[in-house]
Amino acid sequence: MASVNPTVHTAATAALEQALNRALQLDPRSGEQLAALTGKVFQLRCSNPALELFLFPDANGIKLTGYWDGDITTGISGQAADFAELATAADPATALINGNLELAGDSAPLIELQSILAGLDMDWEAPLVNNLGDVVGHQLAQGLRGLFGWGQQASASFIRQLDEFIHEEARLAPPRQEVEDFYQDLEQLNLRVDRLQARLRKLTVAYSKAR
Repeated sequence: MASVNPTVHTAATAALEQALNRALQLDPRSGEQLAALTGKVFQLRCSNPALELFLFPDANGIKLTGYWDGDITTGISGQAADFAELATAADPATALINGNLELAGDSAPLIELQSILAGLDMDWEAPLVNNLGDVVGHQLAQGLRGLFGWGQQASASFIRQLDEFIHEEARLAPPRQEVEDFYQDLEQLNLRVDRLQARLRKLTVAYSKAR
């Protein structure tokens, strides 16, 4: 398994962030689109070559780091070849769901980020090859191109398939209906607690007067 020296990893991450944000600046819509993802954290973990990236989008662009110990909105992990398969797959949804990539978290923000980056004229290879060398850089660039390159093919059918997989089959996140039902039950419970507290206050007042 190929590994990346931490210093080189940092240099490659910085170069990739710079190239990515240059491409985003050429798309006037990207700032508004990315603003909707402010506060989301995306984890990309490649096991071969070994590299981990965390993406933090906001209205100003995307920040990349190689380390994060907080909560993750969406995580996706696998080998570079697994990511690269998406680039040539006739059915990206099937390739993602049935492939070797592992997904964790909420699918919707990942789909939104992916669709934004798919519309960019982005050279993933240059910043990685320049810092990591031809072999590792090319493998990782192919992986990122695969992950973010098929968004223009994405359809409502794809989004539905991925969402169903995340919420129903993989059980990585609760179905929306379950979440809605939970919050409705919680609201009803809060109302009952409020009523009980009001009754207790009345009883306390009545007891005090009786004495």
